[in-house]
Amino acid sequence: MKKLLVLGAGTAGTMAVNRLRPLLDADEWSVTIVDPSGTHHYQPGYLFVPFGINRAEDLVKPTKRFIPEGVELISGDVDRVDADANIVSLADGTELSYDYLIIATGTTPRPDQTPGMDESGWRSSVHEFYTFEGSQALADKLADWEGGRLVVHVTEMPIKCPVAPLEFAFLADAYFEEAGIRDKVELTYVTPLDGAFTKPVASKHLGDMLDSRNIALEADFMIESVDAEHGRIVSYDEREIPFDLLVTVPLNMGADYVERSGLGDELNYVPVDPATMLSRAHDNIFAVGDANDIPTSKAGSVAHFEMELFGANFLNHIAGRPMREHFDGHANCFVETGHGKAMLIDFNYDTQPLPGKYPLPGIGPFSLLRESEINHWGKLMFRWMYWHVLLPGKDLPLPALMSMAGKDTEDL
Repeated sequence: MKKLLVLGAGTAGTMAVNRLRPLLDADEWSVTIVDPSGTHHYQPGYLFVPFGINRAEDLVKPTKRFIPEGVELISGDVDRVDADANIVSLADGTELSYDYLIIATGTTPRPDQTPGMDESGWRSSVHEFYTFEGSQALADKLADWEGGRLVVHVTEMPIKCPVAPLEFAFLADAYFEEAGIRDKVELTYVTPLDGAFTKPVASKHLGDMLDSRNIALEADFMIESVDAEHGRIVSYDEREIPFDLLVTVPLNMGADYVERSGLGDELNYVPVDPATMLSRAHDNIFAVGDANDIPTSKAGSVAHFEMELFGANFLNHIAGRPMREHFDGHANCFVETGHGKAMLIDFNYDTQPLPGKYPLPGIGPFSLLRESEINHWGKLMFRWMYWHVLLPGKDLPLPALMSMAGKDTEDL
């Protein structure tokens, strides 16, 4: 019997086993998924916890609830992958052999990689919202914070959901305005990019939104250290930005076992063919979702669109046929902008976010690069879609590949 082994039961790994198990003959294939946690987290919801919009307990469900019948779920930490021997070793000494391996262990924030970030001020004057614990600690901080210099900071790209720090800044502006203390808060958005976002058209729109909310933008800031004692972050070009409260997005990195196994780049992401997710070094290893190095957003929508094409490619590959479904880097993300509104961006490897309507030209109902209430409700409704449609591997009535229909190209 052939063995498919999946490392990681997060978004991409769970979708992978739900889509592949029905396609693989149960008499010929065993499917196993390994994950250290017994709970599955809806990570996009972390953004809302500090502002009291989401309760932390509503974002967590048992992992096994989403693993299909016929898939073995093993609880454990991966120690290393021996790609030459086709063996995965777990931290407890268990060895699992495989014929095909899917790496889906995502990316995590690493505050330890920036001097001073996780030291004396951590969870006091220095916070993050990219983890379950961090979002709750920040909620406690904001609940009785009386104002001062709030700095929202991105260490380096790529990060999970690259619009989330901007969303936090917009939501913070609205939160403090509704609390009646916006005039007591000096908001600054600090980024290593040369503008508010990675793509020029979207960067202009988002930069204008920062201006209109009186949120200062500090671009091209490559952080060297955090000095919590004196309340400042310092860049390599010796700029200093003072803070009373720092909300940072630490460096994001792939799993450490990827480095130990010699499978990753300098950030522990697995180099893959961006069209098929097949490892560039090993013909029986795929890396999906946030675990790979494809040049698009590390976001749940990317994992979803990848997985819509992945099943057909996997079947062709194991049969020795060419993989004909080529992923184009399609991503779309709702951008929460505060006061019950949001905008939507839709893009891929080659086409940047543009204004227009999505998914139906001229109808929408969602607006691209424009704030609307229905976009906000779309963002909130996505949590239900995530639990009931995406994770179980069901199809959405949306194209996996990006369409230019409904997009305004005048800004190009």
